[in-house]
Order: sequence, then structure tokens, then C-alpha cells
Amino acid sequence: MKIEVLGPGCSRCETLAENARAAAESLGVDYELIKVSDLAEIAGRGVMVTPALIVEGALKSSGKVLGQAEIEKLLRGD
Repeated sequence: MKIEVLGPGCSRCETLAENARAAAESLGVDYELIKVSDLAEIAGRGVMVTPALIVEGALKSSGKVLGQAEIEKLLRGD
């Protein structure tokens, strides 16, 4: 599963990345976590507010730090 965290590398972005990692590991899914910090690439994907979470190419969240439980629901497809 490809999980991407988009943001400039601020503490909110790092927290989202850590929550995503914890969620994937908690569920036991095989995942790749990618951090995208290039602002041109982030804007090119249509994201105007960070941090953003993309799972398998689909934007799941933008502008807030989701908790581990919220991300687990997204990863399960709930």
C-alpha cells in the first residue's frame, strides 16, 4: 500500500507521517510511506492546505492531522 504525506516538513506533517506509520503497522499491512515536501509538486497535485494524506493515489485528508485510529479506518476502507 502506498501512503504519501504531503507537506513542507513541519511538526504537523511529521506527526501525520508518524500516525500513518503507526496505523499501517497496527493493521499489519505491507506499506510504503513517502514524504513529499516539494511545494511545486504538492500544488501540482491540487493540494492547497497541508499536511495532506494520500492513500493509493487518492487524497484522503488535507489541512489536518489525523490520529492513528482515523487513519486506520481510511486504510481499511471504512
